[in-house]
Amino acid sequence: MIHRYKFDKNNIVLDVCSGSVHVVDDVAYDVIGLYEDNDRQTVISAVTGKYAENADVTEKDVEECYDQIEELKKSGKLFSPDTFSGMAGKLKDKTAGVVKALCLHVAHTCNLNCEYCFASQGKYNGERAVMSYEVGKRALDFLVENSGGRKNLEVDFFGGEPLMNFDVVKRLVAYARSIEKEKGKNFRFTLTTNGMLIDDDVIDFANKEMSNVVLSLDGRKEIHDRYRVDYAGNGSWERIVPKFQKLVTARGGKNYYMRGTFTHANPDFLEDIKVMLDLGFTELSMEPVVTKDGDENALTEEDKEIVMKQYEDLARLMLKRDKEGRPFTFYHYMIDLTGGPCIYKRISGCGSGTEYMAVTPWGDLYPCHQFVGDEKFRLGSVFEGVTNTAVREEFKACNVYAREECKDCWARLYCSGGCAANAYHATGSVKGVYKYGCDLFRKRMECAIAVAVARTLGSEDENADS
Repeated sequence: MIHRYKFDKNNIVLDVCSGSVHVVDDVAYDVIGLYEDNDRQTVISAVTGKYAENADVTEKDVEECYDQIEELKKSGKLFSPDTFSGMAGKLKDKTAGVVKALCLHVAHTCNLNCEYCFASQGKYNGERAVMSYEVGKRALDFLVENSGGRKNLEVDFFGGEPLMNFDVVKRLVAYARSIEKEKGKNFRFTLTTNGMLIDDDVIDFANKEMSNVVLSLDGRKEIHDRYRVDYAGNGSWERIVPKFQKLVTARGGKNYYMRGTFTHANPDFLEDIKVMLDLGFTELSMEPVVTKDGDENALTEEDKEIVMKQYEDLARLMLKRDKEGRPFTFYHYMIDLTGGPCIYKRISGCGSGTEYMAVTPWGDLYPCHQFVGDEKFRLGSVFEGVTNTAVREEFKACNVYAREECKDCWARLYCSGGCAANAYHATGSVKGVYKYGCDLFRKRMECAIAVAVARTLGSEDENADS
């Protein structure tokens, strides 16, 4: 299977199953497009006829191009078959029962009242609560006990707003560090915060102990303050931006993400990214909101065309700033054309419900933070372990080949079947497909590949000139 598309001056051809990316001229682009459904002479005649008025393209040129494409097919770089279906589930079978990451909900409460919050302002449709040190300590012990031979373990301090329980966060990190050597483990911590409670103590601690910090900012002041308000209805932009700038500066501009959400109010989210850049932030992510049908914040079909154009213009902005010596990172455009995840990981997906779980303030286990509060997805607890094995098996069976709709999608080995939570909230099944999200993902992947191609070609040009 191949996927062809044009991005500005480049004709890009992706061979889906080998991962090969080809930048080709117009003749090759046309030949590849006709190759699978036509015989040799039909292809050569059609393409030769198309360029009949172009003296630089002869029938012999088209024949040579066709032969080169056949050689690429023989070498497994074009039209390579999908031989991966038999591997589906093998990675999860191999790592069955092994947990590598926990999302610790240290606070089911928040000091903001964001309108689009999937976690119902941090309460997850339940009672406000904070995690005790004892529950958190048991969660870390559960992770160690169930991590098998894995050395590197990941813990995300999440909420609500985790800094509303900062003392427990500090105590839990200290405990984890105290057992690392004895247990033969290495903890990697992440903090996700809205920034309201950031102070010098938080900055010093985060820079010492947090491998990554995720900061919530929706870009433009008017957009951010429309949604991210306190309980008095006041916007938070002016209070948090200086704190974010101070924290990022203290971290040397690395190991953080400025994470925003765009909605029906700002499908032109590139304007928000530009504001973030003007504020000095260069590690960026803007995520489309996922809400219930009928929600006034939900992205509409009319918004989709605007969003698609934003992704394209974002790619162009990244390449422009590269040339100006002012590069920035966009999370969804991080792609390695020469490597990346192994095929087992590409097929298996994120690992929610199996190797990754969320922990509530009471120690209950859920497949991920987006399922917390939905009792039918409760897996067990850090005290009793996983007792709801049926749900774990359901998530274990989630892979790109478990979804019939993914079979003919060119992006399937990049999304691994997509987000189980988004699928569930859109269709009622973790094996469903959130079609709107699929459309946006495919556009992001086209743009990500286009940026990687342009950067690769630019590097080659620079090396040729040197």
